Amino acid sequence: MMANIKFGSKQIDFEIEYSDRKTLGITVTPDMDVLVKAPKDSPISKIEETLKKKAPWIIKQQSFFLAFHPKTTERKYISGETHLYLGRQYLLKIVESPDESVKLKGKFIEVKTQDKSRVKQLVNNWYLEHAKTKFHSTALPLIENFRKYKVEPSSIVLREMPTRWGSCTPKGKIILNPELIKAPKGCIEYVIIHELCHLIHHDHTQKFIDLQTKEMKDWEKWKMKLERLLA
Repeated sequence: MMANIKFGSKQIDFEIEYSDRKTLGITVTPDMDVLVKAPKDSPISKIEETLKKKAPWIIKQQSFFLAFHPKTTERKYISGETHLYLGRQYLLKIVESPDESVKLKGKFIEVKTQDKSRVKQLVNNWYLEHAKTKFHSTALPLIENFRKYKVEPSSIVLREMPTRWGSCTPKGKIILNPELIKAPKGCIEYVIIHELCHLIHHDHTQKFIDLQTKEMKDWEKWKMKLERLLA
């Protein structure tokens, strides 16, 4: 069952699962959902009381996950429309041509094609190719730096994720959202460092936060910039 509590100006939505367990447990998922596992006879008032006591912890946990909600503005992929690349805004310029290409030219992302219905696909392919190159070149020195902790990702892959910037699998694979190519390099570094820290600390404990701060003192600045820019 779904329910919610108020904590200051915030509303915390949560899902309750009743079972034969003896104690009440609270989990914050990577998608920032709050799951409460409670004994079958737990009154809702007791659950809400516990959640209010735990509210600062819940909000803190949610804030450390690399979750986001993509901007809902639908792109039309027409000349004059603004598009982001590495944190800078560019104007889309569509040029009719028998040859297909996408290039940065000054303040423009220039797309050459004879078929305007192909513009979206061409631009997305261009973003993906640049993401592959830029993410790997950005990650290399960061991975090298983390070798002092005797950890190294098994691989770095790109995958579209509707609500995540990045993730780290139990086997050490780091997954990055290609949408990050639209953000400044510092934001990309922040996400990679965040996931590298998960090779050492799997949960968002104080040790995790301390390590992330040690490796990137201004990570909060880049997190906020990422959220303002693309979320």
